[in-house]
Parts: sequence; C-alpha cells; structure tokens
Amino acid sequence: MKQSIVLRRDLEMGRGKAAAQAAHAACEAVFLILSSKKREWREWLEKWRVEGQKKVVLRVDSLEELLMVYEKAKAEGLPASLVADAGHTQLPPGTKTAVAVGPAPNALVDRVTGSLKLY
Repeated sequence: MKQSIVLRRDLEMGRGKAAAQAAHAACEAVFLILSSKKREWREWLEKWRVEGQKKVVLRVDSLEELLMVYEKAKAEGLPASLVADAGHTQLPPGTKTAVAVGPAPNALVDRVTGSLKLY
C-alpha cells in the first residue's frame, strides 16, 4: 500500500512551500476517504496506516501533466486529491500545486504514477 504525492516543478516553490503542498494533498486524500462511503477505500486506508503509511513524492513539469495525473487516478477509481493554493505566500490564489493518489495498493497507484520521476 502506498500514496503518491505529485508536485509541479515548474512553479519553483521553495522547499517549505513544496512540503506544505505535499502535506495538504496527502491529508486531503485521507479526508476524502473518510468522508466517502467506499468500503474498499476505507480498507485500503486502514491497511496503509498499519503498514507504516508509505509515501513517495514525484514531479511533473506543468499544470497539464498534474491534471492528467488527477483525472487518470479518478478514472481508475482511486482516491485522489487536487490542491489549489490559497495564495497567502509565494503563489497566486487558486494555483494548482499538487495531487495525491491513494493510499491504495501499490500496483494500482503505479498504473497512474509509476512513470513519474522523484521530486
């Protein structure tokens, strides 16, 4: 079980900003699962939690690539969150910065993010 977190490199976010956006994406995906009625997602979440909450942080180079990851994850039936920045610091309000895919079985997450490079 794992969760992939995908960040946009083209935004040139500072390290702290990137870390915060990754955390927002990870949390939002968990909140999505907790508010859903999808039993399978909840089972994945619990198994992921018990296994140590494996995460990998990956990169894309554009908004278009980020949105493709998000849409593909949804099409595959996976929990996925898309983060839009509030605009309080480095980025304009509404800038889409990150996507989280999962937690879900490794093979399912890899179908969406397996070809991406590490951030």
